[in-house]
Amino acid sequence: MDPAVDLVVPIKRLDRAKSRLRGAVPGPHADVVLALLLDTLTAAASAAGVRRVLVVCEDPRAVKAVDEALPGMGVESVDERGLSGLNAALQHGADLLRAGDPHGVVGALQADLPALRPAELASAIAEAGGRRAFCADRPGTGTTLLLSAPGGPLDPRFGPGSAAAHLAGGATPVGDGLATLRCDVDTAADLAVAIGLGLGPHTAKFIDPFVAGRATDR
Repeated sequence: MDPAVDLVVPIKRLDRAKSRLRGAVPGPHADVVLALLLDTLTAAASAAGVRRVLVVCEDPRAVKAVDEALPGMGVESVDERGLSGLNAALQHGADLLRAGDPHGVVGALQADLPALRPAELASAIAEAGGRRAFCADRPGTGTTLLLSAPGGPLDPRFGPGSAAAHLAGGATPVGDGLATLRCDVDTAADLAVAIGLGLGPHTAKFIDPFVAGRATDR
């Protein structure tokens, strides 16, 4: 049996997150960022092969929202401030998860995948087959998912050109045809693609009533 996967999902302070999306969606920006996060977490926690989901954040509003919106789903959160950027937050989360299972698989999942389907995340995990692996974003330059080998280092290299950096670090590309896993949302154009794929209910409520009514049943 393949080892279960424990995922780290990072989120920066809500007022600073997703700056290129600011104003593209009606409603308070922090609430929109939280909606992206909650839809991502709902899908991740429901995916076959995922055991734990740990949110590493630097905003107590995110901790509160996760605890209130996703009770009993196996999603945990830690409020960690002062970490030096995204990769440090991911490594911190991976270390916390690895402490509970030194030989397991840890992974990093981006927090802005509002159209994510649990089956697509499960498919990427299965395709990885225990290998260190990553899934590139739609343009092919960024990374939406990074998986360690069992007991191996996560070694996150997120930032500009992260797909090439993870490939160079020995990770195997997976998920080429998994549209909802590759659709991270940084801009209004990205959001339009996610709408076409079918938003989760938390994000859909910020669009229009027609789109909200088509939110995927998670």
